[in-house]
Amino acid sequence: MSGALEDKRTATRFRILVEIADRQPAVSQGEIAEAVGVTSQAVSEYIRELVADGYVDKEARSRYRVTKEGVDWLFQEAKGLRRFAEHVTDDVLESVQEDAAIATAAIDAGDTVTLTLRDGLLHATPDDAGPATGVATTSAAAGADVSVTGFEGVIEIDPGEVTVVQVPSARAGGSQAVSPDELRAICADVEVVVAAGVEAVVTLRTAEVDAETSFAAGDVAAAAAARGVDAVVVATADLVGRVTDALRDSDVLYEVTEARSGENGAGGSGDTERTSAGDAETENDAPR
Repeated sequence: MSGALEDKRTATRFRILVEIADRQPAVSQGEIAEAVGVTSQAVSEYIRELVADGYVDKEARSRYRVTKEGVDWLFQEAKGLRRFAEHVTDDVLESVQEDAAIATAAIDAGDTVTLTLRDGLLHATPDDAGPATGVATTSAAAGADVSVTGFEGVIEIDPGEVTVVQVPSARAGGSQAVSPDELRAICADVEVVVAAGVEAVVTLRTAEVDAETSFAAGDVAAAAAARGVDAVVVATADLVGRVTDALRDSDVLYEVTEARSGENGAGGSGDTERTSAGDAETENDAPR
């Protein structure tokens, strides 16, 4: 463990050395005292000790520099602080954090539950047979929301895929250049459909397909895929790049197709781009 966590003097010494490193070479002891919460006299005494220990070089009045030895000591203390912070966030807080799930059957507070993802939503089943478990902190009937804590294990997720359907701009024909039947067929078997651009919204309306939203379409589709839900993004041609940027940033498996009008004899859609997010199945930590 970091010495800065074990005694107050080492913690103050650490903070003062950090302040010197941040402000060097012109160092105001008064500003450091205000930042650390000690007197200027105390700062002066600490600096004399740091100079004596070889952690700080005094170049002139009120001019100091942290030495290599001082930097090494700061790194070691910072690593210890980081490990402690990771322990707090990953081990301690994870076990007490609560999340909501849908109860698949009647659950009583205190029951151990198996956690699964269905249609992108967390579900809780009253048993301990699954690879990811938790403890219910509230009671719930089947289909109701239940609060769960004490997460252990992992939830296996088969990531969803995203199909980006490009529609032309209004100047190039817009919604009138897209076959409604073809678009309905593309959207038929997916849980989430979103739109990006006016032409995309009108095209979906013409095809009588309901869109979840027309805002942040790429981010919404990426979030759905991350929870194992397939999605379709219908995007105006000049917005496709924004959508695919968001999908790439989230490492989502996607393909870009172009919806074509049946009047031109091209009743299908062709792949123009496809990226892989890695293996089809990943293991994610139990829900945060």
